[in-house]
Amino acid sequence: MASVSSISGPIVKVRLDGENVRIQDVAYVGEAGLVGEVIERDLEGCVIQVYEETEGLKLGEKILFSGEMLSAQLGPGLLGSIYDGIQRPLEQIGTRMQKGLRLDPLDRQKQWHFTPSVRAGERIEAGGLIGRVTETNSFEYRILMPPARQGVIRFAAQEGTYRLDDTLIELEDGERLTMVQRWPVRIPRPFKERVFSAKPMITGQRIIDFLFPIIEGGSASIPGGFGTGKTILQQTLAKWSDADIIVYIGCGERGNEMTEVLREFPELEDPKSGKRLIERTVLIANTSDMPVSAREASIYMGLTIAEYFRDMGYSVALMADSTSRWAEAMRELSGRMNELPAEEGFPSYLASRIASVYERAGAVKTLGERSGAVTMIGAVSPPGGDFSEPVTRHTQRFTSVFWALDKELANARFYPSINHLLSHSAYAGSVKAWWEAGYPGWSEVRLWLIELLQHDEKLQRIVKLLGSEALPEDQKLILFMADLVKEFFLQQNAFDAIDMFASPAKQMRMAQALQALHQWWERGYREKGIPAVLLKDQPVVQELLFARMSVPNSETVWFEQWHIRMQQQYETLLLGFGEIS
Repeated sequence: MASVSSISGPIVKVRLDGENVRIQDVAYVGEAGLVGEVIERDLEGCVIQVYEETEGLKLGEKILFSGEMLSAQLGPGLLGSIYDGIQRPLEQIGTRMQKGLRLDPLDRQKQWHFTPSVRAGERIEAGGLIGRVTETNSFEYRILMPPARQGVIRFAAQEGTYRLDDTLIELEDGERLTMVQRWPVRIPRPFKERVFSAKPMITGQRIIDFLFPIIEGGSASIPGGFGTGKTILQQTLAKWSDADIIVYIGCGERGNEMTEVLREFPELEDPKSGKRLIERTVLIANTSDMPVSAREASIYMGLTIAEYFRDMGYSVALMADSTSRWAEAMRELSGRMNELPAEEGFPSYLASRIASVYERAGAVKTLGERSGAVTMIGAVSPPGGDFSEPVTRHTQRFTSVFWALDKELANARFYPSINHLLSHSAYAGSVKAWWEAGYPGWSEVRLWLIELLQHDEKLQRIVKLLGSEALPEDQKLILFMADLVKEFFLQQNAFDAIDMFASPAKQMRMAQALQALHQWWERGYREKGIPAVLLKDQPVVQELLFARMSVPNSETVWFEQWHIRMQQQYETLLLGFGEIS
């Protein structure tokens, strides 16, 4: 029988005794039955990465192999659950903390109301709809035919209440199917084809939706040093994004941060339904003091759960915080296996692993001809805020949106601390048609904002050398307007009841108000030579600033009334200034 021959932290080498062991097979190590996974194989033995602490494990202890890959259990009951990196329910672990603990991720005794969609005698293909299960919060689980399976139905259950393991259909070949599927986490779930998505995922954050948008099925990275607000931004996106399902992965983050997440998420109100946000969320918590191998597996577990809901036809937003900790786990495991290190000690396959993870995001047509999407947003924690380090650099290559967080902005309490000069989005052209259909003129206003902020950055270099008084009045206008854009449009208070979320309509009104104001400033200087200070000190400017946190999304007509007042005020200023001159 296979036995332990070497132990190095979570890496255990095994001497085989004729066992037919495959790469990625799950193994149970030692007397405690520690859960692990085969990651290397040769003629004499294999290497296992163990997902639990190996203290107390002795040489010669026996190994059992399951013959199956590390898999996720997928079925009703996932939503509202909190798991560790290998899908053990944290609520149960908390009261029974012990090594080798095997817990069922889903409640096998709970009964669910099932409504069938097929009958005996019908043929069902892979991805076909078997029936529906509705939770008390009215969320609908769609029970689907597993991939690569098909056949004629010999028996179909009637409408009623069933447990997860009860047979729903039986095929003519004798195969019985229940509500639960098992799927290997490292293998992407199949789909029919990728599709082009032109719909933005609305987050309610102005700098994201308006300047650096992300589409449904897109991929984004949030790099930022310690204290720049990555976790708060991801929690904000989880709460306000218009995705149907949220999968939040706390991968290697500090325990106090994850504790805050685990306490706050169950209490957060869902703006879509008015119920609790946790009811459409799956949380995977893997803190920095947990075994690194489980941290490495947690990303794949979250992706598999997200793909399961995608296959039902839902839009899923997956938040990974942080992929740097995931990459560090790979580095530690690689070092213990004596693999040749590459940049900064990371394994040579770092880039391909990062690419394979973000590649699983996307909008697709599923096997059952439904439309679903997984939008992946990964936080990156570069040491010292150095964006040139390998994880950040490779992540930027494989994601289409880059929201770079700035330490200086965070220190100045400017949130979200997204640096508009370092950030970019490849999806602006993709979402143009959606924005223009509902809000004509979006691309023109967006381009004006970007050019204004770029011009401001050039002028700031001169200001640092000579001071703002050395600039001509027309350039002072640009500086004043850029400051107004940053304070009024780019900055957003995640804790203000009104400002925490801005609808697309309000975002458009705010941007148009800024553009109209700038046009009047330029006219005042061009026609009458009115000083920049006088133009920016008009009462309507302060009135506009207050609107950010005083005008609800439902009252955007306020901006039309403000525009009339602004026009009247500057016309009066122009006439009066002319008479004085």
